[in-house]
Amino acid sequence: MSKYVKDLVTNHLKGRWDGVQDLLLVDISGLDANRNSALRRELRGKNISLMVIKNSLARRATEGTALAPAFEGATGTLAAIWGASDIVTLAKEVARVAGDKQYAKFAARGGVMGGAALSPQEVEQVSKWPSREEQLSILLGQILSPGATLASQLTSVGGALASQIKEIVERQSTGEAESAGEVAPAAEASA
Repeated sequence: MSKYVKDLVTNHLKGRWDGVQDLLLVDISGLDANRNSALRRELRGKNISLMVIKNSLARRATEGTALAPAFEGATGTLAAIWGASDIVTLAKEVARVAGDKQYAKFAARGGVMGGAALSPQEVEQVSKWPSREEQLSILLGQILSPGATLASQLTSVGGALASQIKEIVERQSTGEAESAGEVAPAAEASA
C-alpha cells in the first residue's frame, strides 16, 4: 500500500473515530460471509459500528488519542467495534454475541475505556455493570426516595390527626343531639 493510500485511510479512520472515547476489539475471522453480514446488520440496528482494520493503520490513526492503548501490541486480525449509548451497553452486546451459538467464532480481544486499555476479561466484567440507563434509574430512585418518604410521613400524621378530629366532631355532634333529645322531653314535662 502506498504512503498516499495509507494517509487517506488514516485520515478516514481519524474522521470516523472523532469524538469516540471507548471502543472494543473483537475477533471475527472465523465467521463466514453470511454470518458476518447478519452480525453487522444486527449491530447497525443498535447504532453500533464494526470495522476490520489493519493494526498498523489503526495505530497510526489513533496515535495521540484516548483510543491509542487499544491497539498497542495488537496482533492478528481484529475488528474495532464502537457506538451504542455507552461502553457498558457496548460490552453487553459483545458478550451477548460471543455467547450466541450462531456466532461461535466471535470473541472479545480487548479495547479501551476512558483512555485505559481493557483485557478480554475486563470486557467481560464491564458487561456485568449496570448500563447508563440503569444507573440513571437507580440514581433517580435514590434522589426521589427521601422526598417520597417525607411525603408519606407527613400525610400519615396529617391523616391520623384529621381522623381524630373527625371522630371528636362526630362525638360532639352525637352528644349534642343526645343532650338536645334529653332536654326536649324535660322541657315538655315542666310545661
